[in-house]
Amino acid sequence: MALVAPAHAEPLATAHDVRLLVGGAESNVATHAAHLGVSAAWVSAVGDDALGERVRAHVAGEGVDVRWVSSDPDAATGVYFKDPGRGVLYYRRDSAASRMSPASVAGIPLEEAEIVHVSGITPALSHSCAALIDTVVDRVSAGRGILSFDVNHRASLWEPGVAAPTLLALARRADLVFVGLDEAHGLWGTTDADDVRELIPTPTLLVVKDGDVGATEFHRFANADVRSFVAAIETEVVEAVGAGDAFAAGYLAAHLQGEQATERLSAGHRRAHLVLQSTSDFLPDSHRRVPLT
Repeated sequence: MALVAPAHAEPLATAHDVRLLVGGAESNVATHAAHLGVSAAWVSAVGDDALGERVRAHVAGEGVDVRWVSSDPDAATGVYFKDPGRGVLYYRRDSAASRMSPASVAGIPLEEAEIVHVSGITPALSHSCAALIDTVVDRVSAGRGILSFDVNHRASLWEPGVAAPTLLALARRADLVFVGLDEAHGLWGTTDADDVRELIPTPTLLVVKDGDVGATEFHRFANADVRSFVAAIETEVVEAVGAGDAFAAGYLAAHLQGEQATERLSAGHRRAHLVLQSTSDFLPDSHRRVPLT
């Protein structure tokens, strides 16, 4: 999506300077992963409009393969606004991405990917997007790779009572799950990481993030869980939205590079630490890659 955010850490209602950026859960993960040396592709739809052109060009310019991003001539590109310290405002109803369906991935070789990453935002967008995620889960399960799922609960996108059972069912079907301890408590009433693992026992890897405290990984090995914890990096937070995507990308890149549990978690923390210092979904300007010319 296109992202509008204050240039500084101030409320949207009183900000005088704003920036037009690009963001969104899965595209954020793909972009961070590409910066960390991982081959990444992003599958989505944008409107056949100036914002869609901007989004596609930006993500491609950061090193992500966008060959499977389609342009919908009959729908607009989604937009969201960041209100630092107060969350986000979404304007994505009937957007191009919300019109995606199982047909949108019919010709995409999902079964050949090492990791396919999806989030709990997508099934909240429409019935067709929920069917899309079901199809992706089924197809990845039949392939050689693993399905990574970030619960990523956005309450404003769900009808009352629908999110908790839907997101729990998807988490139990995944191979690798990311979930915040706070969102798990809000959705399912769990109180600590061990409670979350008891509720979601099926994934081989479960990562429970506890804000500025740290993150716990449960790795099922030989029918038993190996539990690892790494403390978060002390950070002066400018804006928290987008940090979870950065954490997931850091962790996934380290996983693909064969790193062990503590390094996977540390890699996630390092990436999130950078994003927490910015109002963008990506990185402060001082940490951005300079495009090759």
